This record gives sequence, C-alpha cells and structure tokens, in this order.
Amino acid sequence: MNQIRRFSPSQRIALTFVGLILAGALLLMLPIASTDGSSLSFVDALFTATSASCVTGLVVVDTGTYFSVFGQLVVIALIQLGGLGLVLFATLFSVVMRKKIDLQSRLNIQASLNQNELDGVVRMSLRIAKYTAAIETFFGTVLALRFFPEYGWKGIYFGYWHAISAFCNAGFDLFGHYQSLTAYVGDPVVNLSICLCIILGGLGFAVMRDVLKKRNFRRLKLHSKLVLTSTAALIVVGTVVIAFLEGHNPGTLGSLSGSDAFWASFMQSVSPRTAGFNTIDLNSLRIPTMIFIILLMFIGASPASTGGGIKTTTFALILLNISQVVRGCSECEIFGRRVGDDTIFQAFAITSMSILWVVFATLLVTCLEDTSFLYALFEVVSAFATVGLSTGLSQHICTASKLILILSMYAGRVGFMTFALALMAQKPEKHIHYPKENIIIG
Repeated sequence: MNQIRRFSPSQRIALTFVGLILAGALLLMLPIASTDGSSLSFVDALFTATSASCVTGLVVVDTGTYFSVFGQLVVIALIQLGGLGLVLFATLFSVVMRKKIDLQSRLNIQASLNQNELDGVVRMSLRIAKYTAAIETFFGTVLALRFFPEYGWKGIYFGYWHAISAFCNAGFDLFGHYQSLTAYVGDPVVNLSICLCIILGGLGFAVMRDVLKKRNFRRLKLHSKLVLTSTAALIVVGTVVIAFLEGHNPGTLGSLSGSDAFWASFMQSVSPRTAGFNTIDLNSLRIPTMIFIILLMFIGASPASTGGGIKTTTFALILLNISQVVRGCSECEIFGRRVGDDTIFQAFAITSMSILWVVFATLLVTCLEDTSFLYALFEVVSAFATVGLSTGLSQHICTASKLILILSMYAGRVGFMTFALALMAQKPEKHIHYPKENIIIG
C-alpha cells in the first residue's frame, strides 16, 4: 500500500486505465459475451477492451453481430468509464457514500481532468456527471425515437447506446457488418444528433462549465475562447475541404444529392476529431482526402474532454507561435492575452513526441503487414488519436500489429505527456544552470 501511495497522479491515471482494460478483456473473453457462445482470444479481447476503454472505436470483430447483449453492455460500460475516467466515478461514489475526499484523491482528480488549479475539482466532477447525464439522456431519447419505427423496442436500446458512444467520442456502433452509419448518410436527425454529441463531448468539461456560467464570449476564459474558435474553424474548414475534394467522386459524395452530400461532408469533418463514425465508404476516398482526414484525426478534440489527438489548443498554439516567429514578435498573443513560453514549449513537445510515435508505429506496421504506408498511417493515427475510423486493416493484421495499435490507443488516451511522465520516476528539480550558447538552426 505504501508503494502505491508513492505513485504520482500521472502514474495512477495510467494504472487505472490498465486495470480497466484488463478487467474488460477478461469479461469479453467469457462465452456469454458472444452470440454463438465462443470465447474471444485474449489478444482480440484486449484489443477490443483497449479500444472501448480508450474510447477509440477500432474493432477486430463486428460489435453488432459478434457480441451478445451482455458483451455489448460490457463494451458500452468500458466506453462510459473510459470516457469520463475511473477517478471521476470513484469521486462520485465517495460523495454518494459521504466519504471524505483527501488531498491525494483531489490531486488525482486534478490530473485526470487536466486542470491547473486544485480548488473546486470535486464540484467540477459533480458538474461533469450532471452534464453527461443530461446530454446522453436528451440525445439518447432523440435517437431512440428515430430508431423505434425501424427497429421497434430494440431501437430504444440502440438510441441510448449510440448516444453514449458518440458523446464519449468512441465510434462503436451496433448496426453490424462494419457499416457504421452509412445507412443514414442523409438523415438529418441521426447526423445532427451524433455530431452534436461528438462536438459537446470533444469541447471539454471546463469549456462547457465556462460557457454555461458566463454566457458571453467576451467574458470567457482564454482557454474556452481558443477551444471554441479552433473547433468551429476546424469543422467549417473540414466540411468545405471534404466537399471540394470528394464532390465529384462517385464512390463517396458524387453519387449523393445536395443535402445528403452536405450531411456526409459535415459528418466526415466532425467525426475524425475523434469519434470514428462514418457515413461514406472510407476505402473509396481519394488520397488527398485521406491525408486531410489523417491531419484532422491527429489534431483531435480539446483538452479535458472525451476525445484524443494532440488537442485543438495545442495545434492552435503551434500556428500562433509560427505566426509570432514570422512576424518577428517577442510574445505570443491572442484575444488580448499573452501565452507563456512554457505552454508553447509543452505544445511543441507533445506534438513532436506524438509525431515520433506515429512514424515509428507506422513503420513497424508496414514491416509486419502487406499494406501501403498511407493505409498503415491512417490506422495508426486513428488508434493514437483514439478516433476509430478504419479502412478495414485492423480486422486483418497480425498479433504484433494489434499490440502496436493497443499501445497507440493507450498512449493516446492517457495523453502522451501523461504517458511519458508515468514512465519516468520523479526526480528532484535541478538548481544548476549551465552557461548558455546558441545553436544555428533553419
């Protein structure tokens, strides 16, 4: 017990995900979890449990046809627990049981929610639970009413199941045969409900709290302003670019009517950050579109959300810093505020480590599988950014490649900086400063 107490908050978060993944894998291996009573292999169960716990959506077996109701409930439970975090559920349990939440628990909550301040983290946990329950219930009801005429009482189950999967940015579906939402490519109710769930889940709970509290863009915190503007810009630009690139492709948007093509472009712009639902055939995408979607997946959602990727704020800060250097400015400014150098350095560190991991993992997959670099890159980025979009490669790869994707999903969900800090032992801060000397770059 004393040894466990020595773990840092980053290490505890990493360990909670390991425990959740292993527990989920063992449950998915049970014969009762499959429709035909067979037992899923450990690697495939581990892959599925990791994908669900890390809210990714990549699958090696068809969720809608392979798993029984029990197996599907295990998957959706892993998605909910992984999307919000076990630390939050432990906090809610302590509050319900009226147990005292000590300092260490508050530090764990702070690290789990990626907050800079310790004050108010318990209250924020309670608000997150309320926001989640309200959003999932509302959109679950909307989807249930939409699916009921088509599936009967099963449609109600489908509605709430997919609302949770969408809000947690997981991308798992129950429609079977790996078709995702392709049957609803032009359905405004399904597209709008799923996309709004994805967007709300990807904004981050701190932003939702700030918006509900201030209700005025000018009064929002700098973080909230940057998240909202970068998210809106990525959605609009993504929709326009995908519509332009795929507008004359008969395999995707070219065969659709104007309204259907809009909804398809909108969904494919929102989903890569980082939900994993698709309404068009990804294997029919043009190469430029695949590259663009890879970029959207790599950027991902926003901090302290249910999504992955390097995060919208990280990407925005990198662009702002590039603009700062080009314009010869000494400070990085936005919305009348200055961003500290430490934050800029951290943004570049996260992006650099993420790129190195993605390139390394992609090279390994291309060595192990008979596939192109682009398709391997698409799958690896989808795993690392916890997206779940797939060209079908995951269902045909070897065990070694599955383990690479498992590690990618895990590192992407806990956050690469958290993942890196969890691997390192705590070291005392150095107080020695060496002489400074310049290096020629560029």
